Amino acid sequence: MHLDKLLKQPQALPSVPKVVRRLIDTFEQAEVDPMLVASLIEEDPVLTAKLLKTANSAFFGLSRNVTNAREAMNILGLIKVRALVVASALGEGFHTVGGVNLNQFWRYSLNTANLSRYIALPIRIDENTAFTAGLIHAIGELVMHVGMPEAMIELDRNVPMLDLKRAKAERSLFGYSYAEVGAALAREWKFPRRMINAIEHQSAPFDNDVYEPIAGVIHVGSWRARAEEADLRGELLINTYPDPVGVVLGIDPDTVVAERIPSISRHPVEADEPQVESFKDSVPHGT
Repeated sequence: MHLDKLLKQPQALPSVPKVVRRLIDTFEQAEVDPMLVASLIEEDPVLTAKLLKTANSAFFGLSRNVTNAREAMNILGLIKVRALVVASALGEGFHTVGGVNLNQFWRYSLNTANLSRYIALPIRIDENTAFTAGLIHAIGELVMHVGMPEAMIELDRNVPMLDLKRAKAERSLFGYSYAEVGAALAREWKFPRRMINAIEHQSAPFDNDVYEPIAGVIHVGSWRARAEEADLRGELLINTYPDPVGVVLGIDPDTVVAERIPSISRHPVEADEPQVESFKDSVPHGT
């Protein structure tokens, strides 16, 4: 199925909720008041409930439950709260997706987000955009499964969704991958151009006319998160490291090739509705 036809399929691109539309607008604002963002989130009871569920999950291990968006903002911070609310809205748009383990999908996405921030900090790349783009970088997979379920389930049998060669397999079969589809959704929801470029070019970040370092950060972060899902260790982990991208970005390979990285959550996601569970902020201090 051609990309333009896929994007016209019913329910392929969910509509953006009003509150989320206003949250996305804040991404390009130089200064954002976290408490005003919390107040905005509280205008939508459903999104507020999802945020509180995340904040009070076992991934945070808080000593007490938070009861409103303002408390969540104080504990988690603007970057995580805003990104998690946007991702929750996307998750609601893909409430059930045949053939996809959504709990695993969101665990992987959260790990990619956390790893992207972990990678971005020491090389002085915008951690906000890296985290958010990392969290939603694979949303195109859900669009593709909804828009052409039979073709995707057949692909899943041959190349699992989180396989390191997934993007290459999709391009070989369809002429595009989840990266281009995810960028189309981000464009429809009016995400900032930098974030759209990062999602679109994540698979081959420096093989195009757009130089967006965050695409490279996501490329490395998603590789490491996929390697974790595949339980790659030792030589297998080292041999799959995307060295050319790492060199361009100036990443110390030892920080991401290590078998145990503090920014990776290994907690299983609880069986429930498609959700964006959260994680402990384990990025080392001082990076």
